[in-house]
Amino acid sequence: MYIEIDFNSDEALYLQLRNQIILGIATAQFREGDSLPSVRQLADTIGINMHTVNKAYTVLKQEGYVKVDRRKGAVIAIDGDRVRTLETLKKELRVLLAKSSCKSITRKEVHELIDEIYEEYGGLK
Repeated sequence: MYIEIDFNSDEALYLQLRNQIILGIATAQFREGDSLPSVRQLADTIGINMHTVNKAYTVLKQEGYVKVDRRKGAVIAIDGDRVRTLETLKKELRVLLAKSSCKSITRKEVHELIDEIYEEYGGLK
């Protein structure tokens, strides 16, 4: 498992970790049923506080990417709640598109970026 954390970033460490795990799921680095490292193990590997890893795992659980099993720890388990996911996506996209609009990024450029990124995840339709 390869996790890249930027300690100089303004983004919180737990969010970076969360995002890296979501990217790992999207690129099939992690698959449904895979166990993530224990909180202690991942904290030691990355060099961050255990509470930070725990917070990232908690957010991933709340967002429907993992479930916590007493014996296996955090396990990849994608919640199929499409309606909730689409609502969240719309809310997040609204802000991203507003930022893009402020910077004069066109609809065509946004669509090209979306297509490019989707290709990185295996060309999902």
